[in-house]
Amino acid sequence: MALAIDPLFFYALSIGRGGSPCLYMDGGLAAIVTVLRTFIDAVHLFHLWLQFRLAYVSRESLVIGCGKLVWDARAIASHYIRSLKGFWFDAFVILPVPQAVFWLVVPKLIREEQIKLIMTILLLIFLFQFLPKVYHSICLMRRMQKVTGYIFGTIWWGFGLNLVAYFIASHVAGGCWYVLAIQRVASCLRQQCERNERCKLSLSCSEEVCYQFLFPAEAVGNTCGGNSTKVVGKPLCLDVHGPFNYGIYQWALPVVSSNSVAVKILYPIFWGLMSLSTFGNDLEPTSHWLEVIFSICIVLAGLLLFTLLIGNIQVFLHAVMAKKRKMQLRCRDMEWWMKRRQLPSRLRQRVRQFERQKWATLGGEDEMELIKDLPEGLRRDIKRYLCLELIKKVPLFHNLDDLILDNICDRVKPLVFSKDEKIIREGDPVPRMVFIVHGRIKRSQKLSKGMVATSIIEPGGFLGDELLSWCLRRPFIDRLPASSATFVCMESIEAFGLDANDLRYITDHFRYKFANERLKRTARYYSSNWRTWAAVNIQLGWRRYRTRTRGPMISVTENGNSSDRRLLQYAALFMSIRPHDHLE
Repeated sequence: MALAIDPLFFYALSIGRGGSPCLYMDGGLAAIVTVLRTFIDAVHLFHLWLQFRLAYVSRESLVIGCGKLVWDARAIASHYIRSLKGFWFDAFVILPVPQAVFWLVVPKLIREEQIKLIMTILLLIFLFQFLPKVYHSICLMRRMQKVTGYIFGTIWWGFGLNLVAYFIASHVAGGCWYVLAIQRVASCLRQQCERNERCKLSLSCSEEVCYQFLFPAEAVGNTCGGNSTKVVGKPLCLDVHGPFNYGIYQWALPVVSSNSVAVKILYPIFWGLMSLSTFGNDLEPTSHWLEVIFSICIVLAGLLLFTLLIGNIQVFLHAVMAKKRKMQLRCRDMEWWMKRRQLPSRLRQRVRQFERQKWATLGGEDEMELIKDLPEGLRRDIKRYLCLELIKKVPLFHNLDDLILDNICDRVKPLVFSKDEKIIREGDPVPRMVFIVHGRIKRSQKLSKGMVATSIIEPGGFLGDELLSWCLRRPFIDRLPASSATFVCMESIEAFGLDANDLRYITDHFRYKFANERLKRTARYYSSNWRTWAAVNIQLGWRRYRTRTRGPMISVTENGNSSDRRLLQYAALFMSIRPHDHLE
């Protein structure tokens, strides 16, 4: 904020008001800028007072560990005063030099018509206080970054910070351009007057300080009049198309003589933005040495700012678009690979659907990879926060201790399946237990004689319960159990999985809980395998009961082969495989 206020002092000077080429200071604008600068200095003064009470880390204690804070008030004050970038540097950047110069020195120099000296003093103030203030702001942000690891919390804050820095640089360049333009107008007036022997030039207005910003030109008592002398040919120095060669200050003539404060401030900022962004390509300086040096500074500043600030903005934009770009690259590589391998359109569509669902669910990030390097306790607490509520929805885990739930949370992994995807086929080894969070899964089990038993697993259910029996079996067998059914996603599925080795670790270390009869019965009750077996046997029992009490069930639509079909159904029911688990 302070860096943006200081260049506003430049615009308090104006020349050529109403066609009269006299120099004056707008006291209203200068007063407002002085109040703003004083308020900012008061805030910085509070920061300076706070440093006398802010503990610091002793350098001697940094040899081992992260350092030790010094809390003694005298030691803090002594360290702050003796520091090279401490008290004296902080006090220097808030010295009221611009305020004193504009209210004590500039009006006197205007009366004495020392235009060149005024501009020299303003530029020296810029060099010896504004530039150290820029360095002070950079040091303050680096100190903040050193303590917290970042200046602001999000990427967009970094983007905005660099954009504001580029804007302030344009503001400063436009202010210097404005001041130097006033000096060139004064030089033109002197040259015009030297050509006329009867000219008596007076560059100062009748009132060197007027309040044009607070009082309009038509207001009664407004002292912002012209000078006391008439200069022959004076409009030529304020004419853009006049004979005097202004070089890079040509378009500043309407600005320095404008009555509008908004024009005085906004147009130089626009000029600064345009010049820095184009590296001074549009500048056409004259042979005047100060103008050439200023043009060189504009070109170098444009290159430097573009390298540092715009380069950082590109980095921030790249960070924002990195995930989307990563997805685009992966999709492009996947499309190229599928085309090269000549996959059929159905497989390609399934791959695209899975990639879109994975991106929508996980946002292109592997959550486990992000937290795997964190301390064990912190990682466990994060995974407990993320997974505990989901795990508690599984009826099998309702009565488990918090210690067991923490171990399960630490080992589960998020899984995503697309529609019509086969999670596991019947007869394949079961690699993990899968617990459904969202979506439904169709379970298909082949019975004897070509019959198929189907059921639906809703959210909160699980599959792969063969692993639980495998882990609790004694003697233990290393070979993974085979799946008793095929599981197909009826819609997009979000779930979490517990690998076989992780499940074995949990059941071995907490065997006292998994050997509990209540947990065993719960596992049987919610097991899709046992439910299918029970449904088959209930149906078989019901059919046998009906046959014994009422005779065989004969349908109206049965044809000649109905008896054979019923025999196949009964054979399939009789030969359905009974699940085996740790209860046997």
